[in-house]
Amino acid sequence: MNANTTVRTARRCTIRIAAAALIAAASFSLTACNNDTDDTGTKKPVASAESSSGGSSSGAQGSDAKPDAKTGGKTGDTDKAPSSTGGQKLADGSTAKIDKLGTQHYRLKIINDGAVLATLEANQRDAGLDANGMYVVLTLGGEVHSWMGGEHSGPGTYKLAGGWTAKVTKVGDAHFRADIIGNEGSVDGTLEANQHDDGMDANGVYIVLSAGGVISAHE
Repeated sequence: MNANTTVRTARRCTIRIAAAALIAAASFSLTACNNDTDDTGTKKPVASAESSSGGSSSGAQGSDAKPDAKTGGKTGDTDKAPSSTGGQKLADGSTAKIDKLGTQHYRLKIINDGAVLATLEANQRDAGLDANGMYVVLTLGGEVHSWMGGEHSGPGTYKLAGGWTAKVTKVGDAHFRADIIGNEGSVDGTLEANQHDDGMDANGVYIVLSAGGVISAHE
């Protein structure tokens, strides 16, 4: 073999190696660009917006949601009749039983040993009773107050508990009137005992005027 033949053979080998390198590079480039497949060549799925949000909007109304509470109470029960209370002891040891008949309308029964000794009714105004020396006031709100003593009898002007003054006049048989006078000399209330006793709550001072002209007050 001469020198020229050796040179041509070497050039052919170099060209073939270069061509093989180019093919391998091209193949690697195509694989790198196809990045949405996994190692097995399977295409990877694209996550949806719904699955990544953790559920639909209706999930906010889950089992933890609670309905609004509703009030089931009745209104106006305090104005319904009848209702009653009992067992309150009075000044002489008897018992008061109070029945509500309507709005600002109450009836009181004085009971001793199971027997009803007297009845007092307050309808839109206070009422009072002289029960044999025990004085009782039933207010239009259904409160009862009782006491003993502190009497003044007959027509006249008398100082009462709480700074009140009573001017008692006789109008007729079993008919007396008492003007209740305040510190400034004005008549702030009137009791009219006509055939039955009368009573009032004068700003926390309880006053009874009997049909016999006896007046008593207590605070």
